[in-house]
Parts: sequence; C-alpha cells; structure tokens
Amino acid sequence: MASTQSRTDAPEEKNPEACPVVEAIEQIGSRWRLVVLHDLHGSEKRFNELERSTGASSRTLSRVLDDLEETGLVNRRVEDKPIATYYSLTEKSRDLCSVFGELESWADEWVEAAAGDD
Repeated sequence: MASTQSRTDAPEEKNPEACPVVEAIEQIGSRWRLVVLHDLHGSEKRFNELERSTGASSRTLSRVLDDLEETGLVNRRVEDKPIATYYSLTEKSRDLCSVFGELESWADEWVEAAAGDD
C-alpha cells in the first residue's frame, strides 16, 4: 500500500530544533499521563487512591502507570505487609512541575480567553 505521507512530512526533514519538544510531548502528552503526573505531585499514592482521584478505569490507569514507569517518570514501590503498590514521581518528572505551572498560566490566559470568544 502506498504511503499518503508527503515527502515534507518525513521525520528526518522536520525542524531539528523542534525534536526535543516533540519527544517531550510524546512522553508526557496524553491526557491520562498528565492527569496521573499532576495527581502524584506532592505525594506518593497507592493504585486504588490514584484510581479514585483521577477517575481513570483500572485498565487505563495500569497502562498509563506502566508507560510512565517505562519512560522514567514514575517510581513503583511494592510493600509486602500489607501488600500494596505505591507510585511516586521521579526526579525527572518532579522537574516538570514548573513546566506544568507555566502551562497552567498560559491556559488561564489563552484557553479561557478563546472559550469566551465564542
């Protein structure tokens, strides 16, 4: 089957300066990843606590936590007695907290304003 992608859309032809930003968005960019990272900011939580506080289904939350752990954004700690799994932010993801604050400020100014333009 022929590709519908144009030659100008090939990854190797994109702006090389944008690559780190694109890679960062790919690691943190899904809705559920952002919700979980935001929810873990400030405290370690058990799986069930995250499920309740984020509103994610157990299947979605499990997948997202696995993805975040694989990308080095979340630590998983297992306790034997009582059996429990705890999740917390890594240093890598704690460094994102200031970025989230900036995004929130930007959204307060621009996203709210755009919604009011309707």
